[in-house]
Amino acid sequence: MLNYYLKPPNISWGIIFPFAWTLMFFVRSKTAFDIWSILPGVVSMSILFGTTSMLAVTITFERKSRSFERLLLAPLSLNLLMLAKTTGAIIFGVLNAFVPLVFALFLTDLSGISWLPTLAGILLMAISSTFLGLFIAVSVSEAFEAQTFSNFLRFPMVFLCGLFIPLRELPVFIRPLSYILPLTYGTDILKTFMTGDGDILPWLSFLVLFGFSLFLFLFSMKNVKRKWIY
Repeated sequence: MLNYYLKPPNISWGIIFPFAWTLMFFVRSKTAFDIWSILPGVVSMSILFGTTSMLAVTITFERKSRSFERLLLAPLSLNLLMLAKTTGAIIFGVLNAFVPLVFALFLTDLSGISWLPTLAGILLMAISSTFLGLFIAVSVSEAFEAQTFSNFLRFPMVFLCGLFIPLRELPVFIRPLSYILPLTYGTDILKTFMTGDGDILPWLSFLVLFGFSLFLFLFSMKNVKRKWIY
């Protein structure tokens, strides 16, 4: 835990940054309506930054310290080993999602949320964001490169994926970019079942998120076998 999960990049980008943004948005919100309008986006951002920071940094540090090579000695398949490694980041992302929800609980009534599909969306978003972090981790060799690459992908997502600006209000020529980013579909699931303001069919969003997760994992495993297995 101390060696990997409490590294400064994880603390700053994976914990403090989402927490600070949550606090900033909620303090700025004047009414319950304001809170409801930003809650799905803040939850999505907390998941994205938490999972990608956690996995990209931990895998990079393990690779650099060569402890990953020791893990390969375990009598497990490589796919199962990487799934086990990513489980911690998935759990962290789900826990991060509850930070803004707990804040909102003290400020407004959350009884209107459809919790079962919302929790399913949070879990699937955490999985897809974690595998995005895995994709980043296997593409670089240093922790600072992982954070730079992560931010190159994450900050455009904040503005392109409907977190705070609805997809229907984005310029027409930008929307195609939004639809090729997995966070768009996760955020829309939350909007559908938290505020009833989604733009995409829920079953399609779940299907696309699952497809993104599968693609990112398989592509990352291909890179692991090509770059890390001698």
